[in-house]
Amino acid sequence: MNIFPTRSRRGFTLVELLVVISIIAVLASAGFAAGNAAIQKAKRIKALATCTAIEGAVNAFYNEYGCMPKELTNDPVTPLNTKTDLEFLNVLLGLTETAANPLNARSIKFLTVKEGKARKDGLIYSSTGDKIVGLFDPWGGAYYVMLDGNYDEKIKVKPAATTAQVTLNGRRVAVWTNGADCVNGTGGKVTDDVKTW
Repeated sequence: MNIFPTRSRRGFTLVELLVVISIIAVLASAGFAAGNAAIQKAKRIKALATCTAIEGAVNAFYNEYGCMPKELTNDPVTPLNTKTDLEFLNVLLGLTETAANPLNARSIKFLTVKEGKARKDGLIYSSTGDKIVGLFDPWGGAYYVMLDGNYDEKIKVKPAATTAQVTLNGRRVAVWTNGADCVNGTGGKVTDDVKTW
């Protein structure tokens, strides 16, 4: 009787290796997607907290002084921008006070936000640390603030380029950020903007 010797099998075949690699790739991509979604959600929560802090600071300033933290006679057409309107930030932070701008005469700190780095996510100071560069959202954009300049507790905002103007009744301030895409609204789709109203 002729018995053929059997070879013992060692290692994996090429097909088995490719199957294992493809399974690992699918699991890794699902993990990265879930991780990215969690990071974006955390950024939205952080942005909403800062928006709420700015709104609270403006309301506290109004309760203390009976006016807005920026000299206005009417409702502004364009919102304040925390990347460029540093006088507004200085007033809320109680940092500087001049005779030309006596809005926060007692230098009360109404706004407390975390300090950021590299013009992203927080309050950024100059390299010497004596001047504010701006207040940035978690995506590197600005926070926008619309104040009730004529003190009628009605604010008109236009949340997106494709939507009509909205009137917010019973409010002195509205704060928002344009989100990760840095675009105000997304053309009728679900928006990633973060708003306080």
